[in-house]
Amino acid sequence: MLEKIIAIVAAWIISIISSMGYGGIVLLMAIESACIPLPSEIIMPFAGFLVFKGELHLWGVALAGAIGCVLGSIPAYYLGMFGGRPLVEKYGRWVLISHHDLQLADRWFEKYGDAIIFIGRLLPAVRTFIAFPAGVARMAMNKFIVYTFLGSLIWCYLLAYIGMKLGQHWESIEVYFHQFHLVLVVLGVIFAAWYIRRHLKAIRDV
Repeated sequence: MLEKIIAIVAAWIISIISSMGYGGIVLLMAIESACIPLPSEIIMPFAGFLVFKGELHLWGVALAGAIGCVLGSIPAYYLGMFGGRPLVEKYGRWVLISHHDLQLADRWFEKYGDAIIFIGRLLPAVRTFIAFPAGVARMAMNKFIVYTFLGSLIWCYLLAYIGMKLGQHWESIEVYFHQFHLVLVVLGVIFAAWYIRRHLKAIRDV
Protein backbone atom coordinates (compact mmCIF):
# COMPACT_ATOMS: atom_id res chain seq x y z
CA MET A 1 0.00 0.00 0.00
CA LEU A 2 2.75 2.43 1.01
CA GLU A 3 4.69 1.60 -2.15
CA LYS A 4 1.66 2.47 -4.29
CA ILE A 5 1.14 5.80 -2.51
CA ILE A 6 4.81 6.75 -2.92
CA ALA A 7 4.69 5.68 -6.59
CA ILE A 8 1.68 7.94 -7.19
CA VAL A 9 3.36 10.83 -5.36
CA ALA A 10 6.60 10.27 -7.30
CA ALA A 11 4.74 10.23 -10.63
CA TRP A 12 2.96 13.47 -9.72
CA ILE A 13 6.22 15.14 -8.64
CA ILE A 14 7.93 14.07 -11.85
CA SER A 15 5.07 15.36 -14.00
CA ILE A 16 5.12 18.75 -12.23
CA ILE A 17 8.87 19.23 -12.66
CA SER A 18 8.84 17.93 -16.23
CA SER A 19 6.09 20.34 -17.27
CA MET A 20 6.97 23.41 -15.15
CA GLY A 21 10.75 23.17 -14.80
CA TYR A 22 12.19 25.53 -12.20
CA GLY A 23 8.73 26.83 -11.31
CA GLY A 24 7.64 23.30 -10.49
CA ILE A 25 10.61 22.87 -8.17
CA VAL A 26 9.72 26.12 -6.37
CA LEU A 27 6.11 24.97 -6.01
CA LEU A 28 6.92 21.47 -4.74
CA MET A 29 9.58 22.59 -2.28
CA ALA A 30 7.24 25.30 -0.98
CA ILE A 31 4.65 22.59 -0.26
CA GLU A 32 7.30 20.46 1.49
CA SER A 33 8.41 23.40 3.65
CA ALA A 34 4.83 24.28 4.62
CA CYS A 35 4.88 21.27 6.99
CA ILE A 36 3.29 18.98 4.39
CA PRO A 37 5.31 15.74 4.18
CA LEU A 38 6.08 15.86 0.45
CA PRO A 39 9.55 14.30 0.25
CA SER A 40 12.33 16.52 -1.04
CA GLU A 41 14.25 13.23 -1.31
CA ILE A 42 12.20 12.60 -4.46
CA ILE A 43 11.79 16.18 -5.70
CA MET A 44 15.42 17.25 -5.84
CA PRO A 45 17.08 14.04 -7.12
CA PHE A 46 14.67 13.98 -10.07
CA ALA A 47 15.51 17.63 -10.75
CA GLY A 48 19.16 16.54 -10.66
CA PHE A 49 18.40 13.83 -13.20
CA LEU A 50 17.05 16.53 -15.52
CA VAL A 51 20.33 18.38 -14.98
CA PHE A 52 22.13 15.28 -16.24
CA LYS A 53 19.85 15.23 -19.29
CA GLY A 54 20.73 18.86 -20.01
CA GLU A 55 17.21 20.19 -19.44
CA LEU A 56 18.04 22.15 -16.27
CA HIS A 57 21.14 23.60 -14.59
CA LEU A 58 22.43 22.41 -11.22
CA TRP A 59 22.67 25.79 -9.52
CA GLY A 60 19.35 26.85 -11.01
CA VAL A 61 17.73 23.76 -9.54
CA ALA A 62 19.32 24.37 -6.13
CA LEU A 63 18.25 28.03 -6.11
CA ALA A 64 14.70 27.15 -7.14
CA GLY A 65 14.52 24.59 -4.34
CA ALA A 66 15.85 27.06 -1.75
CA ILE A 67 13.43 29.79 -2.86
CA GLY A 68 10.55 27.33 -2.59
CA CYS A 69 11.66 26.37 0.91
CA VAL A 70 11.64 30.01 2.01
CA LEU A 71 8.21 30.68 0.48
CA GLY A 72 6.68 27.59 2.10
CA SER A 73 8.30 28.22 5.47
CA ILE A 74 6.91 31.73 5.93
CA PRO A 75 3.24 30.65 6.37
CA ALA A 76 4.35 27.90 8.76
CA TYR A 77 6.39 30.46 10.71
CA TYR A 78 3.38 32.76 11.09
CA LEU A 79 1.16 29.87 12.13
CA GLY A 80 3.61 29.17 14.91
CA MET A 81 3.84 32.85 15.83
CA PHE A 82 0.12 33.64 15.98
CA GLY A 83 -1.27 30.19 16.79
CA GLY A 84 1.42 29.44 19.31
CA ARG A 85 2.47 26.09 20.68
CA PRO A 86 -1.13 25.00 21.56
CA LEU A 87 -2.07 25.16 17.87
CA VAL A 88 0.90 23.06 16.85
CA GLU A 89 0.26 20.54 19.63
CA LYS A 90 -3.43 20.26 18.70
CA TYR A 91 -3.13 19.97 14.93
CA GLY A 92 0.48 18.97 14.39
CA ARG A 93 -0.35 15.27 14.46
CA TRP A 94 -2.28 15.68 11.19
CA VAL A 95 1.00 16.43 9.44
CA LEU A 96 2.89 13.94 11.66
CA ILE A 97 4.41 16.52 14.01
CA SER A 98 4.57 14.84 17.40
CA HIS A 99 4.92 16.19 20.93
CA HIS A 100 8.40 14.68 20.89
CA ASP A 101 9.29 16.79 17.84
CA LEU A 102 8.24 19.97 19.63
CA GLN A 103 10.21 19.11 22.75
CA LEU A 104 13.24 18.31 20.60
CA ALA A 105 12.91 21.61 18.75
CA ASP A 106 12.62 23.50 22.05
CA ARG A 107 15.80 21.90 23.37
CA TRP A 108 17.63 22.68 20.15
CA PHE A 109 16.56 26.33 20.26
CA GLU A 110 17.82 26.57 23.84
CA LYS A 111 21.14 24.95 22.94
CA TYR A 112 21.91 26.41 19.50
CA GLY A 113 19.72 29.52 19.30
CA ASP A 114 18.60 30.86 15.95
CA ALA A 115 21.29 28.85 14.13
CA ILE A 116 19.13 25.74 14.60
CA ILE A 117 17.08 26.91 11.61
CA PHE A 118 20.16 26.57 9.42
CA ILE A 119 21.11 23.23 10.99
CA GLY A 120 17.54 21.91 10.88
CA ARG A 121 17.32 22.56 7.15
CA LEU A 122 20.10 20.02 6.66
CA LEU A 123 18.32 17.24 8.57
CA PRO A 124 15.77 14.90 6.96
CA ALA A 125 12.25 15.08 8.47
CA VAL A 126 13.25 17.87 10.88
CA ARG A 127 13.47 20.35 8.00
CA THR A 128 9.77 19.86 7.28
CA PHE A 129 8.51 21.21 10.63
CA ILE A 130 11.34 23.44 11.90
CA ALA A 131 9.54 26.66 10.81
CA PHE A 132 6.78 26.11 13.40
CA PRO A 133 8.98 26.39 16.51
CA ALA A 134 10.81 29.33 14.93
CA GLY A 135 7.48 31.17 14.80
CA VAL A 136 6.57 30.11 18.32
CA ALA A 137 9.93 31.47 19.51
CA ARG A 138 9.28 34.69 17.51
CA MET A 139 12.65 34.49 15.82
CA ALA A 140 13.56 37.63 13.85
CA MET A 141 12.11 37.25 10.35
CA ASN A 142 15.24 38.46 8.54
CA LYS A 143 17.39 35.86 10.31
CA PHE A 144 14.75 33.20 9.73
CA ILE A 145 14.73 33.84 5.98
CA VAL A 146 18.54 33.98 5.67
CA TYR A 147 19.11 30.78 7.67
CA THR A 148 16.28 28.99 5.89
CA PHE A 149 17.62 29.97 2.48
CA LEU A 150 21.24 29.03 3.18
CA GLY A 151 20.46 25.69 4.80
CA SER A 152 17.95 24.83 2.10
CA LEU A 153 20.37 25.81 -0.66
CA ILE A 154 22.94 23.32 0.62
CA TRP A 155 20.31 20.58 1.08
CA CYS A 156 18.78 21.11 -2.37
CA TYR A 157 22.16 21.25 -4.06
CA LEU A 158 23.31 18.00 -2.46
CA LEU A 159 20.13 16.10 -3.37
CA ALA A 160 20.17 17.46 -6.92
CA TYR A 161 23.85 16.55 -7.22
CA ILE A 162 23.06 12.99 -6.13
CA GLY A 163 20.34 12.79 -8.78
CA MET A 164 22.73 14.11 -11.41
CA LYS A 165 25.38 11.55 -10.46
CA LEU A 166 22.82 8.74 -10.51
CA GLY A 167 21.93 9.86 -14.00
CA GLN A 168 25.58 9.71 -15.06
CA HIS A 169 25.75 6.10 -13.86
CA TRP A 170 22.32 5.20 -15.16
CA GLU A 171 23.58 2.48 -17.51
CA SER A 172 25.04 0.51 -14.61
CA ILE A 173 21.81 0.52 -12.55
CA GLU A 174 19.34 0.33 -15.44
CA VAL A 175 19.55 -3.46 -15.16
CA TYR A 176 17.69 -3.21 -11.85
CA PHE A 177 15.40 -0.25 -12.61
CA HIS A 178 13.72 0.25 -15.98
CA GLN A 179 12.85 3.87 -15.24
CA PHE A 180 14.66 6.48 -13.15
CA HIS A 181 11.59 7.30 -11.09
CA LEU A 182 11.62 3.73 -9.72
CA VAL A 183 14.92 4.56 -8.01
CA LEU A 184 13.20 7.50 -6.38
CA VAL A 185 10.21 5.38 -5.40
CA VAL A 186 12.48 2.91 -3.59
CA LEU A 187 14.28 5.72 -1.78
CA GLY A 188 10.97 7.40 -1.01
CA VAL A 189 9.42 4.22 0.41
CA ILE A 190 12.40 3.67 2.71
CA PHE A 191 12.31 7.25 3.95
CA ALA A 192 8.51 7.43 4.27
CA ALA A 193 8.32 4.13 6.16
CA TRP A 194 10.89 5.33 8.69
CA TYR A 195 9.35 8.80 8.98
CA ILE A 196 5.73 7.65 9.42
CA ARG A 197 6.62 4.79 11.77
CA ARG A 198 8.70 7.08 13.99
CA HIS A 199 6.07 9.81 14.17
CA LEU A 200 3.07 7.54 14.70
CA LYS A 201 4.90 5.85 17.56
CA ALA A 202 5.70 9.23 19.12
CA ILE A 203 2.08 10.36 18.78
CA ARG A 204 0.76 7.15 20.37
CA ASP A 205 3.18 7.56 23.28
CA VAL A 206 1.78 11.00 24.14
